[in-house]
Amino acid sequence: MSTSSLSLGSGASPLSLSGLASGLDTSAIIGELMDVEREPVDHLSDEKLKLQGGETALQSLQSSLQALSAAVSEFGLPSLFESAQTVTSNEPARVSAAASSGAAVGGYEVEVTALATSAQRTFLFASPESEQTLTIDGTTFTLKAGETAKSFASAVNSDGAATVYAAALENGTVVLSNRQTGTTGGEFIEVEGAGTTLTEVEESGKEGKDAEYVVDGVPGSSSSNTVTEAIAGVTLTLGGLTPQGPVTIDVQPPGPSTSAIEAQVQSFIKLYNAAVEAIHQQVSTRPPAKPTSSGELATGTLFGDVELTSLVNGMRSAMYESIVGLEAGMSSPYDIGISTGAPTGGASSASSLEGLLTLDPSKLAEALQANPGGVQKMLQQWSQGLESQIDAASAPGGSLEERANVDASQITQLTSQINNMNEMLAIREKALQHTYAELEAVISQNTAKSDWLTEQADSLDKQS
Repeated sequence: MSTSSLSLGSGASPLSLSGLASGLDTSAIIGELMDVEREPVDHLSDEKLKLQGGETALQSLQSSLQALSAAVSEFGLPSLFESAQTVTSNEPARVSAAASSGAAVGGYEVEVTALATSAQRTFLFASPESEQTLTIDGTTFTLKAGETAKSFASAVNSDGAATVYAAALENGTVVLSNRQTGTTGGEFIEVEGAGTTLTEVEESGKEGKDAEYVVDGVPGSSSSNTVTEAIAGVTLTLGGLTPQGPVTIDVQPPGPSTSAIEAQVQSFIKLYNAAVEAIHQQVSTRPPAKPTSSGELATGTLFGDVELTSLVNGMRSAMYESIVGLEAGMSSPYDIGISTGAPTGGASSASSLEGLLTLDPSKLAEALQANPGGVQKMLQQWSQGLESQIDAASAPGGSLEERANVDASQITQLTSQINNMNEMLAIREKALQHTYAELEAVISQNTAKSDWLTEQADSLDKQS
C-alpha cells in the first residue's frame, strides 16, 4: 500500500488528504460532514434572500405610490382651475392665436395676404489689407487686416447697438438685414466708409414690408408678424399666406382650461394604473414550490398580502363611491368620465377586471363646460381623501416603510449571524482536516512498521 509524507507541525495544514494510508477519500468525507453542518447557514441565507426580496418589493411599491400621491395632490391646487380663455385656430401653422386678456368671445375669419419682412442688402466682401473702420446705420465697426467675412458677420451680430444682422455666405458675400421687420421705404441699411471691403451687389436691395391681413372683411397691416391689434385681447402669429381661404379663430368664454385639467387627469390615470398593476403583480405572484436560485427565493414574498390587497380595494372604492355632501351627478370621479372602461353588454377586459382606469375626454369637457365649480369641488374633496389613504401606506414613516425597515433590521441580524456561523464552520473544517491528517499519519506509521516486520520475518525464513 502506498504512503505519503505529512507535515503536522504547529500551525501546519495538510496539502492533501486523499489517497493516503487508509485508502479513504478523507477530503470527500470532510466535505460531506461540512455540508451537513452548513445546512443551518443555508437555511438562514435563504431566509435572508426572501427578506431582501420583500424589502425591495416594498420599497418599489412605496416609490410608485408616492408618485401617485403627488399627482393626486395636484387636484387640490386652486391654480389648476384658474379662469382663462381658450383660443384655437383651425390652421395654427398659418395663423396661431393666444389670448392675452379680456378677449372678445366668438369666431373670427383671418386672411393673410402678405407677411412682414425686413429690409436687406447684399455685398461682396474683400478682406482689408490694413485696419479699417466703417459704419452701418451710424454704428461703427472696426475691421482688422485680413478680417474674414465670417468674423465680420460675428462682430455685427454680437453688437447690441447694431440695427442689422449679418450673414456670411459660402460664395464670399455678406447679406445685411434689418433686425426689425416692417415698411422702410427706399432709405435703409446705409453703409459708409466701406471702401472696397463691402461692394453692394446691384439691384440686391429689398425694402422691408408690413404684414397685410383681413379680419372679418376689415383689412389691416402690421410691421411685425405678431399682431395684437386685429382681434381685441388676442395675439395672432402670422406664419403663412392663406390662398386656400381664411383661417378660423375661435375664442371661448373664460373658464378653467379643459386641456390642462385633462392633461392632469391623464397623468393621474397613468400613475394610478402603474401602481395598481405593480401591487397586483406582487400579491398575485406565488413563490416557487422548490426555489433553486436567489431570484426564485426573492419571488412571491408579498403573495396574498392583506395590507396591499386592502389598499387597492380602498383606492378602487374611492374612484366610484359618492362623496357625502356633494350634489347628485357630480359627487365622484366617475361623473367626469373616469372609469374602468368596461364595455356595457359585453365581456369585461382584463384591465377593467384589475380596476385600471380610463378617461372619456368628451364627458370631462362637458362636465367642465356645464358645471366647472362642481367639478372643482368634487376633485378637491376626492383628492384629499385618496391622498390621505395612499400616504398612510407610502409616506415617510408609513406602513410600507415600517415593514421595509423591519425587513432591513432582520437582514442585518441574519447577516451577522451567518458571518459568525461561517467563522465557526471554518474553524470546524480545519479541526477535521487536522484530525484526519493525524489519523492518516498514524496509519501510515503503523503500515511502515508492519511492512518492516514482514520483511524481517521473510529474511529469517530464508536464513533458516
